Amino acid sequence: MARTKSRPSKIGTVIVPVADQRRMTAFYCDTLGFEPRVDLPFGPDGQRWVEVGLGEESTTVALAPPAPGMSTGNHATGISLQVDDIEAYHAQLREAGADVDAEILRAGEPVPPMFWLRDPEGNVLLVVQ
Repeated sequence: MARTKSRPSKIGTVIVPVADQRRMTAFYCDTLGFEPRVDLPFGPDGQRWVEVGLGEESTTVALAPPAPGMSTGNHATGISLQVDDIEAYHAQLREAGADVDAEILRAGEPVPPMFWLRDPEGNVLLVVQ
């Protein structure tokens, strides 16, 4: 009998290991515009499982304690945020004191305008229009 192949149906959560969940949650929500989705006890020593998301999107970002032996900070997250007005969002983040590239990269068609930003622990995200 042939086996039916299974595959994932969506990207559920992207996990970013962080050292300071409160600080990072404040940055992702207050500065970047995410909304809190989950905040539950997780593991020993009062750890928490924290997820943030954007609007009605189902994919979330978990700002989670690191796995044993895993470091926090200075990771390329692979997260790309899409915005409608890259100039306004770039200016808004700069005014909020976020660590963003000084200039928006404009490579020309078909590459959209983009810039990189770093969260308070040095994790890198990409913003694309």
